[in-house]
Amino acid sequence: MTDARKPPESPANAPLTLEILDAISAIPAANWDACTGDDNPFLSHAFLRALEESGSVAPETGWLPQHLVLRDAAGRVRALCPLYLKSHSYGEYVFDWGWAEAFERAGGRYYPKLQCQIPFTPVPGRRLLCAPGADDTVRASLIGAMKGLADALGVSSLHLLHPQADEWQALGTAGFLTRLGRQYHWRNRGYEHFEDFLAELSARKRKMIRRERRAIAESGLEIKVLSGEDLRPSDFGDFHGLYIANSRRKWGQPYLNRDFFRRIGEAMGEKILLLLACDRGTALAGALNFIGKDRLYGRNWGARAEVPFLHFELCYYRAIDFAIARGLSWVEAGVQGEHKIQRGYLPVETYSAHYIRDPRLREAVARYLAAERQDSRAEIDYLSDFSPFRKGDRRTDSR
Repeated sequence: MTDARKPPESPANAPLTLEILDAISAIPAANWDACTGDDNPFLSHAFLRALEESGSVAPETGWLPQHLVLRDAAGRVRALCPLYLKSHSYGEYVFDWGWAEAFERAGGRYYPKLQCQIPFTPVPGRRLLCAPGADDTVRASLIGAMKGLADALGVSSLHLLHPQADEWQALGTAGFLTRLGRQYHWRNRGYEHFEDFLAELSARKRKMIRRERRAIAESGLEIKVLSGEDLRPSDFGDFHGLYIANSRRKWGQPYLNRDFFRRIGEAMGEKILLLLACDRGTALAGALNFIGKDRLYGRNWGARAEVPFLHFELCYYRAIDFAIARGLSWVEAGVQGEHKIQRGYLPVETYSAHYIRDPRLREAVARYLAAERQDSRAEIDYLSDFSPFRKGDRRTDSR
């Protein structure tokens, strides 16, 4: 249903009306997906609905949906964005804990805040979701509506995480503070086989990867490659168990519950690649990937025990195999892990934008971000020097 609270008015020069939805189910999937397109599965109505209806995203977990929808005079959806009122900073991967602590020490209240992102999913993509044919004034209206909602609610701040570069620039023009991050992505340069990729690496890196893959091939583990009709409900049950075991062993409270995995299995099987390593029929480790229009997104890892090189095989090498076979242009391996560079996943810039209402906090964060952007770009350049590609074929994957 639609939130009964009166929303802030749309900008005066935009003949659009604004709705605030407290559930993704309040808008038909066809209307939502018409704005998101089919490039990025995480923006889809099905994915966001699975998060909400499973209870992984809910007020009880600190995520209150406040999705914005702009309609024209005829009632047609012209723009929208996934938006949440948050009482913490977990599940974001763009860290603002220091900002929160500093503001609260100065007597401010940082939470709740507004967050435009895909929950628990640090995947770059569009965040200002305009209908086909919409012009820049519609996007400007959506940005204005987001800021207006932040002002009306009196929150400390509004954050857009992992937008596209052009959106990031537009948000900067609209007064948001801009931040740089980095991830590690693999690029398909027309390879027909995995060996074609290896042939472009230095001899030492090529031997390392072959040795790691050989160790798994000789381990006796069965690797299941599952997608579409090959997926069964029990496979998602197995993966959930692996995800929980890994979460508890590594970093505590898991974000996603069993019902979420069941729901995406039912609704999005054709967009999923699930890799399971089994020992005598029992799932030992697994990697959950999502398939986009031109890229494969590595998302979640689960394991009951550590097996040397198994993480590399499932998360990196099998992902490359799949991308080559499907003709996908990119594999996105997500945040953290400089070890990915040695396996062909090179650093790329990622972006976020931040509207901070308190002038004192805004000034302090602006100074910090100016220095951080310089450091981030310098670090990406530095890390690119460790590319595994042959000398004289130094590559970066900035886009």
